[in-house]
Amino acid sequence: MPPLWTKPSFIGLPDEKPQAIHAKRKKEVSCILDESPRFKVVLTDAPYADLRYEEEKLGNIAELYRFNCRSEEELILNCTDADALLVTYAPVTRRVIDALKKCRVISVYAIGLDMVDIQAATRAGIPVTNVPDYCIEEVCDHAMALLLAAARKILSYHLSVVMDGQWNWQMAKPIYRLRGKTLGLIGFGKIPRAVAMRALSFGLQVVTFDPYVPSEECDQAGVRMVGLDDLLQQADFVSIHTPFTSETKNLMNEDRFRLMKRTAFIINTSRGPVIEEKALLKALEEGWIAGAALDVLSIEPPVQNPFLHMKNVILTPHAGFYSEEAVETLRTTAALEVKRVLTGQKPEHLVNPDSLKCGKHE
Repeated sequence: MPPLWTKPSFIGLPDEKPQAIHAKRKKEVSCILDESPRFKVVLTDAPYADLRYEEEKLGNIAELYRFNCRSEEELILNCTDADALLVTYAPVTRRVIDALKKCRVISVYAIGLDMVDIQAATRAGIPVTNVPDYCIEEVCDHAMALLLAAARKILSYHLSVVMDGQWNWQMAKPIYRLRGKTLGLIGFGKIPRAVAMRALSFGLQVVTFDPYVPSEECDQAGVRMVGLDDLLQQADFVSIHTPFTSETKNLMNEDRFRLMKRTAFIINTSRGPVIEEKALLKALEEGWIAGAALDVLSIEPPVQNPFLHMKNVILTPHAGFYSEEAVETLRTTAALEVKRVLTGQKPEHLVNPDSLKCGKHE
């Protein structure tokens, strides 16, 4: 495979004058642009009605192939000879990566990277990119919307009026004043910091747990750093904002749900497997906590999930990232990362720089 970051050079014959060499180079460059190789770019599982942003950025250098891959087998079947992958949720595992014969880049339509085996990609010398800041405002707003809907029991009122024909404010008792309550943020990256700003404007006190953030940064944001157990014991609302890793899998388990207030709500706009769902179900059924508002689940879309039938659970379909503006940024940025690599440039949002140390890039 040719080096990723080098550009073609053109050398004239020894007896050619500089002007002739320059003209020849210009002509050769033009020919190469006109007859450039058509790379194969596979969109493994893009959930979009059209490919206008991808075609705009890649149409002049690549053929786009769109699939709806959900398994390793489907990915291997359709992606083995791809020059680049654009990935949404499809599981790009070590087995899939080992089957990629000439892949130059895996570009992920997301901030999180739990769908790609980064270590395997690095060993294979394949750069992986993400879109690290495309939906900060959207996820933040969604988390606050879920918090407010839970606090004011909006869904309960709506169903009571529309489905049961009741016009009765007392049916959702008790509801407590929001100002003065405590919001606990698990994680304190860009999104929870934006959530904290909004929550403080509502008069909430905000605490956070994040072992990778200095307490001074929390102090500057008007947020108090506490231990995880303390956060769960103090918070009236617990909002999860962690990536999904081996450390955070089932972070919210039965022991931790038992620490929460009986009047507390849990909100998750990060990744479903951060919550052990059997433990959450038990906490809801037995009244350890008041309710849950979830934008993500361990299995999406849900199949025979008991949360679908619980009155104290609000569900949205992994929509926290969405706005028209965010989707345009996401798709454009992901496609541009593919274009950069395929045209010999370095990607801007490379998450595994060690992949470039592989011999094939030297």
